[in-house]
Amino acid sequence: MRVLVVDDEVGLVRALRRGLTAEGFAVDAAHDGETGLRMAVDGEYDVLVVDVMLPRRNGYDVVTALRAHDVWTPVLMLSAKDGEHDVADGLDVGADDYLTKPFSFVVLVARLRALVRRPVAPRPAVLRVGALELDPATRAVTRDGAPVELTVRETALLEYLLRHADRVVGKLELLDHVFDTRGDDPNVVEVYVGYLRRKLGRDAVTTVRGAGYRVGGVA
Repeated sequence: MRVLVVDDEVGLVRALRRGLTAEGFAVDAAHDGETGLRMAVDGEYDVLVVDVMLPRRNGYDVVTALRAHDVWTPVLMLSAKDGEHDVADGLDVGADDYLTKPFSFVVLVARLRALVRRPVAPRPAVLRVGALELDPATRAVTRDGAPVELTVRETALLEYLLRHADRVVGKLELLDHVFDTRGDDPNVVEVYVGYLRRKLGRDAVTTVRGAGYRVGGVA
């Protein structure tokens, strides 16, 4: 397995290279965000270890840029910043895991192996279908670049449809995952789909008769 370590602490990188090599990893390293981003985009890595505080480009920017380039290699972020908002920020920009310094090398290796076992698939931080965009972290919704104000429940419905844009989503599934219970009147789904259409355009959500709904027709 090939890993890229992006960290400006030379001593730490040297120790990680030595330890990870002993564990069977092939290790490359970069000491600034700009170089790390270029290597991650151009290279073929199984997993990335990216520090948050980097010269030239911080770790959050590196991960954001990677996902914008459709690079979905798993990323483990390292940081001395251990606040809950710091961890949330790292995960929201597209990182797959977050480990605070100082850390256990045994735990680091275990987390890297766990990340490598996961199937690599697109996991965009911002959901996009045609002209529609939704940032789940900030709940910001736009169509054609123009902001659209949605309620919390409307945003949750749109997010679920965007995350499953490759298929038709049935009413009962939406009741389970968006409205919390099947005890609600299934018509509540139709009501909220109507709200989305009024705010986003009638073509934002398509009804597939007898099956459910899908996001589509927004170009």
